[in-house]
Amino acid sequence: MLNSQRTATRTAASIFFVLATAILVPTVSRADDQKPNILFILADNLGYGELGAYGGGETRGAPTPVLDQLAREGLRLTNISMETQCTPSRSSIMTGRFAIRSGTYAVPFGGVPEGLTQWEFTIAEALSEAGYATALYGKWHLGSHDGRLPNDQGFDEWYGIPRTTDESLWSTSSGYSPDIVPLEKIMEGKKGEPSRPLEDYTVEQRRLIDAEITRRSVDFMERQVKAGKPFFTFVSLTQPHLPTEPNPSFKGVTGNGDWADMLVEMDGNVGKMLSTVDNLGVRDNTIVIFTSDNGPEFFKPWDGWAGPWRGQYFTALEGGIRVPFMVRWPAHVPAGRVSNEIVHGVDMFATLARITGAHIPSDRPMDSIDQSEFLTGKSQKSNREGFPIWGANTLLAVKWRNWKLHFYKQDTMFDPPQKLGIPFIINLYTDPREEKPTVDSWVMTPMLKIVASFQESTKGFPLIPMGTPDPYAPPSSN
Repeated sequence: MLNSQRTATRTAASIFFVLATAILVPTVSRADDQKPNILFILADNLGYGELGAYGGGETRGAPTPVLDQLAREGLRLTNISMETQCTPSRSSIMTGRFAIRSGTYAVPFGGVPEGLTQWEFTIAEALSEAGYATALYGKWHLGSHDGRLPNDQGFDEWYGIPRTTDESLWSTSSGYSPDIVPLEKIMEGKKGEPSRPLEDYTVEQRRLIDAEITRRSVDFMERQVKAGKPFFTFVSLTQPHLPTEPNPSFKGVTGNGDWADMLVEMDGNVGKMLSTVDNLGVRDNTIVIFTSDNGPEFFKPWDGWAGPWRGQYFTALEGGIRVPFMVRWPAHVPAGRVSNEIVHGVDMFATLARITGAHIPSDRPMDSIDQSEFLTGKSQKSNREGFPIWGANTLLAVKWRNWKLHFYKQDTMFDPPQKLGIPFIINLYTDPREEKPTVDSWVMTPMLKIVASFQESTKGFPLIPMGTPDPYAPPSSN
């Protein structure tokens, strides 16, 4: 019976794979069998235009020489997108599935069992099974309680905050009382053990936490290299999410305000991690990825910058979803390459799994597409042409090649999405700010095929509602 259930499950899942291009392919062949280390650094609300390599840096009053050099040493993407909010982006990176599938399609605000169900299979679980030491340091935002914390989802150890940084402002808010709503805790935990709270996440701790995230990340890499074990170090920085407060040691370093000081601190923290990789002698065998979870911070006085794009997180505009991305892997990823090919953050699961030989689930619809040959320069073309854009549980738009089809109008996160009587089409080459609809209606055909493929894939695997408790199993496997 169990085998027949699994067969039925895989048959249902295969519908999606046929429609969305198969991603299950053999492991990348390498000259040796040594698995590469992975240092994955994810910034929080870092806009497309913040770093020098993307037109920011000194133009923002904040030189970013380390990250600019990292961009020159590998591949820099100019057309990679994430989801519209931080929880969905983190979910899609972790699971290789659009967050609408997993009940993680919006930032949770309490009152329900938020986060990933234990049925979801994360890249940390896949890499752990493949022999990696795994750790997450920083922001999680995919579950707040034991059972749904990083050490329950494949990470050997973790340190950081279970939710988000703006909660550090609660203690300074008028009328706030921890007797009514307790402050978020900075926590740590190890696989197989309950996580434990360390201290309240206050504004004071907010200024210090990224330095501690960096210190622990460095220590973890040092320990694993000494032990002779490949590592997956997921560094989930809390900067530049509001309140954008630099570490006291960086306060005033630029003379251009907290935002600039913060960017310089972030660049310095990345520099410490990269120096550790070099000093440990594992540079050539370490994949380094730096990216952001969505578009820029925009609350005054913490203004980020989306470069040439319009919009911020929570919107389907390019400024809300297009992010910086750079990857370095010496002798594998050609240095100095820049590409405008379409990639999505969800693709990181299949890409890293193929490179490392890790397991990709075949018992559920996967949205992740293997981009390993594209990233390593064996192909100049991405394996992806487009994707749906969700705002919470609403399909806001579809992107395909250089066009975007908007079903709703929404200029900021505070604007309710307004259903358009007639969807409008944008050519991003001629209108990067998405202000002048075109009449290129022929592009609706491939765009609507993307929507139809996604909808077809949900027939055997209904979307998981937000707040679904554990244990969870899809109807087809009950």
